[in-house]
Amino acid sequence: MCDIKGNENKQSGSGTKIIPVSEAVGTVLSHDITEIRPGEFKGRAFKKGHIIREEDIERLKRLGKENLFILEIKEDEMHENDAAFAIANALAGSNVKIAGEPREGKINLIAEKAGILKIDRKALFNFNMLGEVACASIHNNSVVKKEQLVAATRAIPLVVKKPVVREAVGIAESAKGILSVKEIRKPKAGIVITGNEVYYGKIKDAFEPVITGKIKNMGGEITGVHFAPDNAEVIEGKIRELIDAGADLIITTGGMSVDPDDVTRFAIRNLGVEEIHYGSPVLPGSMFLAAYAGQIPILGIPACGMYAAITVFDLVLPRVLAGERIGRKELAELGHGGLCLKCKKCRYPVCPFGK
Repeated sequence: MCDIKGNENKQSGSGTKIIPVSEAVGTVLSHDITEIRPGEFKGRAFKKGHIIREEDIERLKRLGKENLFILEIKEDEMHENDAAFAIANALAGSNVKIAGEPREGKINLIAEKAGILKIDRKALFNFNMLGEVACASIHNNSVVKKEQLVAATRAIPLVVKKPVVREAVGIAESAKGILSVKEIRKPKAGIVITGNEVYYGKIKDAFEPVITGKIKNMGGEITGVHFAPDNAEVIEGKIRELIDAGADLIITTGGMSVDPDDVTRFAIRNLGVEEIHYGSPVLPGSMFLAAYAGQIPILGIPACGMYAAITVFDLVLPRVLAGERIGRKELAELGHGGLCLKCKKCRYPVCPFGK
């Protein structure tokens, strides 16, 4: 990490003078210079530390540079790139790493492993309140791939006070890294599909292919699929069979509404679960259920799960597989952004749902 020890005097400023480009040969650039060619290229034309040569003068003029800033960085200050590297190191928690070198005071952070992105939002807010540093991220709880961009941070002024950088680093380190990625385990899922109409063959089941597909998309396997009538004792027995067979995730479908025949949640309660949470502020998925039989999650999917492309199940499943225990608080927080707009073409997760 860069050395950020120095004078605490926040009033001192860096010495700055302007040199005409025509007189800059032999001087050392103290900042990057960007080149923009509309529709073609945007990037660094000259790197910090570059010694200006005679042949650079015309190019600098083409970039609109008639004058250059020459900075005399004081003891209690840091160059933007050095500051960016220091704060990026502190921001990166478990399974997040720096990608490349700082450019123009900015540096990217990427996922070191696939998983679910976790952000300490309060710490991120406090970090950004400092003003001279900034961090922009994708949304908390996003499912990310290995090497995916998750955030970018930068020092805003060309020269940053070391006390500001120290404070930013302190906020991030106190949070043990504001950005981290939790790995998602590959579940062994057991499914219990309930309902007299399916069990007795009056209608064809539509749940199994949907739930199976979503589990396999997460890298999981299906240990068994059982069908049960609207009978609490039978449903309870089917769940126990799957747990005894080694399932480490139970998914039940149907029987979640308020009709007299909807008894699935009562069957789950009869298992002697440690906690049970019925109802979520998410549409579709308001009659969702989350419970735990010891360390085994039990997720109850209402009828919307077989016809809506994306429901509360899609928001909760990755978090459960990342080891989070979903309770009333976690469900209540989903209300903000919990309304699916039912777009003609679903673009989830690139949409507001669940954000």
